[in-house]
Amino acid sequence: MKYIAIVTGASSGIGHEFAMALDQCMDAVDEIWIVARRKERLEELAGKLRHHSKVISGDLSSRLTTNRISAMLSSEKCRVRFLVNAAGYGILGDFTKGDRKEETGMCDLNVRALTDITYVCLPYMGKNSRIINLASSAAFVPQPSFAVYAATKSYVLSFSRALNAELKDRQIYVTAVCPGPVRTEFFDVAEKLGTRTLSMKKWAMTTPDVVVKTALKDSFGKKEISIPTSMMRAFYTLTKIVPHRIIISFTNRLYH
Repeated sequence: MKYIAIVTGASSGIGHEFAMALDQCMDAVDEIWIVARRKERLEELAGKLRHHSKVISGDLSSRLTTNRISAMLSSEKCRVRFLVNAAGYGILGDFTKGDRKEETGMCDLNVRALTDITYVCLPYMGKNSRIINLASSAAFVPQPSFAVYAATKSYVLSFSRALNAELKDRQIYVTAVCPGPVRTEFFDVAEKLGTRTLSMKKWAMTTPDVVVKTALKDSFGKKEISIPTSMMRAFYTLTKIVPHRIIISFTNRLYH
């Protein structure tokens, strides 16, 4: 039996940081599988890891990639200790002005692919296995000019919390990570339509290492939600107190 960790979206940003962190702290795994579209980035990452790693290049929006992973898990007789679903993207801007393929692509990758890879991995997970799903503080309340992205992350948060409850009897623990803005390539993609991130969000930016360190601590602590900064924890509390229509109206005025 081979014990593994799987990290999607590992070619950059938070996924890359998770792979590096698990490599340092997870002596209970034999191999780390790193998954993303950019093969050269994955090979560069694999060269930095202490653990033996398996590079899986492919678009998780395509079921072919997930089916390939499923076949590998079966043929190699694996036990998945850690699954980190970090693949995803967001596009800022009015929904009606966005590209149809990119808007629906967020649903394919952020929602469908995350659900699919989780379903594929669960039969190979056992006692004390962990799932970490990258949600976002955008999951806390609908966000004008970030409508589809926020909706996909609301799904991730809801799905993670419900799955965590379902799997407790199997002692498999699911944590949804809800950072605010993080200093990664994310905003290079998000701002491609010309809509700029609100200055208050950029002021609240954190770094991938803070997000990952907090997420792993919370995962090992069996917490269902990980919010890495005090500012985003305050925002989470605010969304529980202030009616969402007021927050939505305020945010919409800032963007327009």
